[in-house]
Amino acid sequence: MNQPRVIVVGAGNAALVAALAAHESGARVVVLEAAPYEERGGNSRFAGAVFRMTHEGLDSLRPLLAPENAYLDRYTTVGPYTADDYYDDIQDMAGGRSTSDLVRTLVEESFPTALWMRDHGVRWELSTLKFIKRDTLSEEQPYVLPPGGALRTIGEGAGLVEDLFTAVEEAGIEIRYNTPAHDLITSGNRVLGVRVRLADSYEELYGPVVLASGGFEGNREMRVRYLGSGWDLVKLRGTRFNSGNMLQRALQAGAGTAGHWGGCHATPVAIDAPDIGDLRIRDKSARHSYPYGLLVNDSGRRFIDEGEQYYLHTYAKTGAAIRSQHNAYAVQIFDQKTVRLLQPRYSTQTPVVADSIEELAKLLAIPAETLAETVATFNASVPAPDGFDPLVEDGLATRGIQPPKSNWALALDCPPYVAYPVTCGITFTYGGLAIDIQAHVLTTEGQPMSGLYATGELTGGFFFNNYPGGSGLMRGAVFGLRAGRNAAAELPAVTR
Repeated sequence: MNQPRVIVVGAGNAALVAALAAHESGARVVVLEAAPYEERGGNSRFAGAVFRMTHEGLDSLRPLLAPENAYLDRYTTVGPYTADDYYDDIQDMAGGRSTSDLVRTLVEESFPTALWMRDHGVRWELSTLKFIKRDTLSEEQPYVLPPGGALRTIGEGAGLVEDLFTAVEEAGIEIRYNTPAHDLITSGNRVLGVRVRLADSYEELYGPVVLASGGFEGNREMRVRYLGSGWDLVKLRGTRFNSGNMLQRALQAGAGTAGHWGGCHATPVAIDAPDIGDLRIRDKSARHSYPYGLLVNDSGRRFIDEGEQYYLHTYAKTGAAIRSQHNAYAVQIFDQKTVRLLQPRYSTQTPVVADSIEELAKLLAIPAETLAETVATFNASVPAPDGFDPLVEDGLATRGIQPPKSNWALALDCPPYVAYPVTCGITFTYGGLAIDIQAHVLTTEGQPMSGLYATGELTGGFFFNNYPGGSGLMRGAVFGLRAGRNAAAELPAVTR
């Protein structure tokens, strides 16, 4: 008998948190995963898995740390990250456009949600090893972690989803693989269930629905429609199954829109990164150490402020800046003063190395005279290197050039020079469904749609133009918890 149950569409971080929350609230739950078992986990499985949350410093984070990785606290220090810090970071990057009550809910529930996830088997560690190599750790000079990026899940995104799948499976929650949701079953503004598409038929499932199936980043046609020309050609960093289908179906059913439909999280990736996310590589193709060098296009000219802020505040918009260059191509160039600062994942790409800027330009097929002029002009604009500090925004800024470099401005003059060609990789889209703080999907008139909830990437109102790293996964978990609990409450008591 097709008894009502909470239907969770998707199987990444946001979806699995929602499924666990609904089960914990006494509901029968089914999880619909479009991917086969081998590719399960959505974009979350590809993530570096930093979770941005409020905290009062290292001591307040220790209850979250798994014993096997707590040793990292000997090599690390981190300052507090307040609710106001978190709120201001999101709003500053969004130009004040983010929906205030949604952001406040995300901020205030971030740490309690992390504790809930810990209690459901998610393992946490300090994110020290994400940023630097293990052999550079020292108790004498602890690494200063960015306060908003202090924690990640052990095993990164792959570890996160495996921990959550273990919890879901141990709870006896049904997971259906190769089962894409096709459409919503509706009666007016009320959602009654989901129609799923099977190999040779459709099946109807009834009950409250939680949509957590990602944005439209995996859909080339929708990327061009909403993001613009050329976005169909960028690298897809995550799962190919985030097609935007249920996002479109919800809109057709009367759901309202929110957020920045022309914006997305797009980051620099290796030029030889796979065109579609590869689980053997996951996020290892990302190239985030550009603040310690120069970023030039294929004409040999700089085009952004590489040191505007710490990379967790700029990487999600830098990919779009690269996409706007000719052939969506750029090169990150370092010298021997800073090459030691590159994140460990740079080891997955073979760099171009040369003893002179002119030789480097020839190897990169960049105009040698232009690149030499760019480097010479930059070098003439940098101050004395006193005060250089790669761990904080050090204020070591250029003078008299455009674009400026606001921090970490060291002359590029210590060969051999090391270059990494990069392009744009899209992670997720910013436009999505309108929801309220309880994760109800809202109609175009702003009223809650009975029986329909949403969380994660297919919700809008949070991010515009840019976002602070780690807030996407946290958003999915905070509103996944609310969506699961509220969906469970809609079931008749007899079916819970």
